[in-house]
Amino acid sequence: MWASEPDEEEDGEGGKEEADCTALLLGESQASKAAPTCCSARYSLAVWAFFGFFLLYALRVNLSVALVDMVESNTTVTKNRTSQTCVAHSSTPVVPRNTTGKKYNWNAETQGWILGSFFYGYIVTQIPGGYLARQVGGKLLMGFGVLGTAVFTLFTPLAADLGVGYLIAVRVLEGLGEGVTFPAMHVMWSSWAPPLERSKLLSISYAGAQLGTVVSLPLSGVISFYMDWSYVFYIFGSLGVLWFLFWICMVGDTPETHKRISLAEKEYILSTLSDQLSTRKSVPWAAMLTSLPLWAIVVAHFSYNWTFYTLLTLLPTYMKEILKFDVQENGFLSALPYFGCWLCIIISGQVADYLREKRNMSTLCVRRTFTLIGMIGPAVFLVAAGFIGCNYKLAVAFVTISTTLGGFSTSGYSINHLDIAPSYAGILLGITNSFATIPGMVGPLVAKGLTHNNTVGEWQVVFYIAAAINLFGAIFFASFSSGDVQDWAVNGYHVHRN
Repeated sequence: MWASEPDEEEDGEGGKEEADCTALLLGESQASKAAPTCCSARYSLAVWAFFGFFLLYALRVNLSVALVDMVESNTTVTKNRTSQTCVAHSSTPVVPRNTTGKKYNWNAETQGWILGSFFYGYIVTQIPGGYLARQVGGKLLMGFGVLGTAVFTLFTPLAADLGVGYLIAVRVLEGLGEGVTFPAMHVMWSSWAPPLERSKLLSISYAGAQLGTVVSLPLSGVISFYMDWSYVFYIFGSLGVLWFLFWICMVGDTPETHKRISLAEKEYILSTLSDQLSTRKSVPWAAMLTSLPLWAIVVAHFSYNWTFYTLLTLLPTYMKEILKFDVQENGFLSALPYFGCWLCIIISGQVADYLREKRNMSTLCVRRTFTLIGMIGPAVFLVAAGFIGCNYKLAVAFVTISTTLGGFSTSGYSINHLDIAPSYAGILLGITNSFATIPGMVGPLVAKGLTHNNTVGEWQVVFYIAAAINLFGAIFFASFSSGDVQDWAVNGYHVHRN
């Protein structure tokens, strides 16, 4: 909700509120001519953030593929023994050309704990990360978050050799480092993203996560195939350290502190955000935590991530054990759904801001519409994937369509924090992402527990649960979300309607 201007100011030439909105749009339109997107500081930030999240997700998901080669074949999940057994479609078995990588005797339950352990660290630093980024700035927090994750990734082979407990500890530490990155980036965008460019800029930066998954899954399979699984962690960890050096040199916390931003672009950004930011040092925790629009984002974020993390961590296993793809094919076909999602994120971000800028749709309508498409669509195709049994072509197609449609959510609930409280966007994301991390911790364990015999029927149950949770989250967000800056998030009572 928002505070209204006095009634006597709402008359004359369509009302003051309409005049304010028109003036804002005209101001942004004129300023944008003097602050082009090409070579601009704000789009440079989006590109460097894109590569940062690319590496973060590469570092997060490479274990899902490497684990296939790390575990003795007779200690992976139990083979399907029912009449639904799928036939391998490869004419000859693929034998890894390099067999120097060590193998470990980890059963299915242990593998579930290894894959889920990352999120036990990740959930701890969400809210502290958002609060700290607001106090000290998001640049260093984002940079050191990626650096810490990369360094601990380099220690993964050593930890695995020392024992499963050490490997779980290293994965928890990686999660601690990565947990601050999304809240830190949201804090930076609260100072960098003009309201009518939010969908574009944030979709570019966060799309790196999907492309990181796209590249990491097949590349990890190739590295394991031609070298051995330990190089998966050495290569991606080294790239993360290299990115940190560029990040520190190339970006600034705010337009005011950026060394190479043009005066025109700085004035454009600051003018469009002038009445949306709060200068209060204290955080209105009570009003924030009782805000229904915030809880709408929480429910949507939790629901979407249940499906996302379940597929992210277990899709390679599903491809191998149910659809019978070899390790090398496993990587490429596991990545296909996330390539579709990456394309959808980029395109939907452009479409969302086009709809808002042309005033065809309000911010609230855009956020709700894109969230509904991005959550109900995946639910439908995920259920469909459970009905096609061993038809691997349809399975890959349905899972790909499901994940692709999920990309619409990035321009829906995913950036709604900046619509309702830009000054506290990092803290809000920390809150919602804390709840949304629970599926990463619980989802793989639930899925592993439901697929002891590894039958098609058991995997159908996994898909049905994910679809039902997605559907509930979409309906809740559509019912209780908001597209306006909340009155507790700004100074005084003048609130800009997005």
